[in-house]
Amino acid sequence: QLQFVESGGGLVQPGGSLRLSCEAPEFILETYDIGWFRQAPGKEREFVAAISRTGGLYYADSVKDRFTISSDNAKNTVSLQMNSLKPEDAAIYYCAARYGSSGSPRVTSYAYWGQGTQVTVSS
Repeated sequence: QLQFVESGGGLVQPGGSLRLSCEAPEFILETYDIGWFRQAPGKEREFVAAISRTGGLYYADSVKDRFTISSDNAKNTVSLQMNSLKPEDAAIYYCAARYGSSGSPRVTSYAYWGQGTQVTVSS
């Protein structure tokens, strides 16, 4: 069972920034795509961004130009830099992994999930 650990969530004012990190098992980033998803209360889990094992980057339209996903294979970490945060970005953010190389936005494509980190955007 692969385990992923998210960190970096917290409370931020609208317009602010946060950087989330997903720590992955060693060598996983060389084989698996990593995605970030989020789930707000009462809503379905939704795709935010993904990075494929070959370096392809994928974003939901709602976060494009504000969020940036990146990976550091040496540190086994995938980060999500979130800028210009809006109240509607508030949610629990999860990182997930899928065996592949196409950065799928589908929740069901990902077999391994972290526990999530809470992001609150409020003044």
